[in-house]
Amino acid sequence: MPDAVQKQLQDERECEGLLDCMFGLNELDRGIFRLLEKSPEPLTVDQIAKFIDRERTTAYRSVRRLQEAGVAVQEQESCPKGGYHHVYRVSDPNEIADELQRMLNQWYANTGQLIQEFRDTYGEDHSPEKNP
Repeated sequence: MPDAVQKQLQDERECEGLLDCMFGLNELDRGIFRLLEKSPEPLTVDQIAKFIDRERTTAYRSVRRLQEAGVAVQEQESCPKGGYHHVYRVSDPNEIADELQRMLNQWYANTGQLIQEFRDTYGEDHSPEKNP
């Protein structure tokens, strides 16, 4: 196996987890994902910021990345004295798994197409024996 392919496969195995590799999440994102996953109820950004001991804006940016990746969702809750606030929870694990499977299938299809393009470009018709 060529060194470049081996290095890429090794780099991918070194990802801390599937969500990191597939969605590009960082350490803070992973921590917030685990926090949301373990929490018995959805959390506000202020609660998340307090748990991770970071500024509210930092927690919010990380929660947004989780939402954009599709692994966390925002819900609206009514406040007892009127109004509402947003809370966050992890997405349904089956939906996350389905998206991961879709991404893998797309990667597989794209790679297969690249291999076919390579075959078409450099295949039998272009072998050195036929083109002196």
